[in-house]
Amino acid sequence: MRTATVLCGIASVFLSGSPYVRGFGLSSGVSRQPRAARRKGFSVQQQQQQQQGVLEREGIESSRGDAAPLRVAIAGGGVGGLAAAVVLAKKGFDVKVYEKTDSFKRFGGPIQLASNALSVLKAIDDQLFRDVISKFTFTATRTCGIKDGLRARDFKMNDTPDWFVKFSAMKGAAEHFGLPYTGVIDRPDLQDVLIETLSRTEKERGLKEPILVNSEKVVAYEDGEDGVTVRLASGATQKADILIGADGIWSAVRTQMYSETPDSDSRSETRQGCKYSGYTCFAGETVLPVPDYFDTGYKVYIGPGRYFVTSDVGDGRIQWYAFLALPPGTKKTGNAWNTNNDARVRSGEETAANAYISEMFEGWSPEIHHVLSHTPESAIEQRDLYDRAPEMMRSWTDGRVSLMGDAAHPMMPNLGQGGCQAMEDAYVLGEVLGEVTEGREGRQLDREEISEALGEYYRRRIVRSAVVQGLSRMASDLIINAFDTPYCPESNDCYGKGFKGRLTAFLRPFLQHIIFPLQFLYLYSFCPTGNMGGLPSQLVDTWLSRHKKSSSEAFQKAKKAVKDSRVTRTFFALAEKDGAAAA
Repeated sequence: MRTATVLCGIASVFLSGSPYVRGFGLSSGVSRQPRAARRKGFSVQQQQQQQQGVLEREGIESSRGDAAPLRVAIAGGGVGGLAAAVVLAKKGFDVKVYEKTDSFKRFGGPIQLASNALSVLKAIDDQLFRDVISKFTFTATRTCGIKDGLRARDFKMNDTPDWFVKFSAMKGAAEHFGLPYTGVIDRPDLQDVLIETLSRTEKERGLKEPILVNSEKVVAYEDGEDGVTVRLASGATQKADILIGADGIWSAVRTQMYSETPDSDSRSETRQGCKYSGYTCFAGETVLPVPDYFDTGYKVYIGPGRYFVTSDVGDGRIQWYAFLALPPGTKKTGNAWNTNNDARVRSGEETAANAYISEMFEGWSPEIHHVLSHTPESAIEQRDLYDRAPEMMRSWTDGRVSLMGDAAHPMMPNLGQGGCQAMEDAYVLGEVLGEVTEGREGRQLDREEISEALGEYYRRRIVRSAVVQGLSRMASDLIINAFDTPYCPESNDCYGKGFKGRLTAFLRPFLQHIIFPLQFLYLYSFCPTGNMGGLPSQLVDTWLSRHKKSSSEAFQKAKKAVKDSRVTRTFFALAEKDGAAAA
């Protein structure tokens, strides 16, 4: 099935007339004439006359100036929901974002924005793009790739045996399309920039009410002929012409649309139509001047049955991820972590997260353990990873309601494309709704026209998002189930001499010179801005001096704290003691 998905994506490259706008999605070739009219054999002119008669009977004027902007309700104020709100608000829609939290607090780690997402942001709003870049850390400008998880030593930059494959194609693909290089930004910073852009748009349009509504969660909806009734957790209801479910992987909008059963049991293999991937992910963050800090962007350490990722996320910080094949419901008791099938759970023993992860990577590279030993327990989080099969046979759209982001296509984090695909959704949604409203000739759109427009949005996005979903899942499955410590005759050790080790070594040139170049070219092919000329290089030059300065200051602060005995392990312990947020 996954192979078929990838083949569909490749075929769509040739079938799509405008790849950077349609995202290599299949052009539907279907007119925007309402489905009901097509079924009855009405012509476009007859349908327009019929609609005009309805409008006149309802006393609605047919002039362009009298048509009120479409009301769009967005469930969820995450990255995707806020991006969609910016796109639609700038196009003149009457937008409301309903976010369940009472306010946006600084919570959540860095998020990757690849070259395709940066192109989308610039196409949406140049000031938005520049505000993001001002808080950005580029990673693809430096060495990134896969390291030998057992043999890597002393943060060396040599190819053998430390580096298995380097992602030079990530930088090359960005340069091929003339796009900014991939990097990371703190999720709270990205949300702040998006909210500031919404506020600026409100002022430019002279809006009297804010677009973002906090402390209101969308729990249900009713789709009628006169619009969508949006039901909120507070008991209030709101009317809209369109509802967009951007409420994440456990989407209430999708649950109702697909008649899924809500399931809060974290030990379930299937929850609200989403399947447990088989992997749990521990994540931590620390300030640490490792020898290759300024030379590497991110590193993936591979070995038997698990893998470990580290990334420079700016200001002297290293973010790491440990991916382990464990049952769902890995649980935390107090300040301790246990697994469902761990003998220590049955015996009542508890193991701190850091010690547990170190044990799981026993015998692996000292580079991994160096990072782990400098990470405080309070800086470690964990989540089970769920995704779902692409909705190739079932639309994200039902009448006036549609889905986007993780609500539509949750994916494994291996390619760092989850947020990027949500931004592509937002851009295409804005393009489609903009196209259909431009041609309405001053009248209100009926339910069929809105449904058809949202269906067009789905058709433009489904193939590309499905391919990225498939690639993300295959990447995790390949690393966990197929990869092993690669056979390396230059190393005088016993690692990698089995079948998997030799297969891993055999795949090396194919991954380096064929698979990864094609993968990054496909991912970055969605570029609505087109080639940006010399701008990407200018952005890197400006960032580099800022990055070195802020990181060096963080290293000095951490060093001084240790010297003064104010902190025994990391700068984060000092930050917590002082009551400051972790950097």
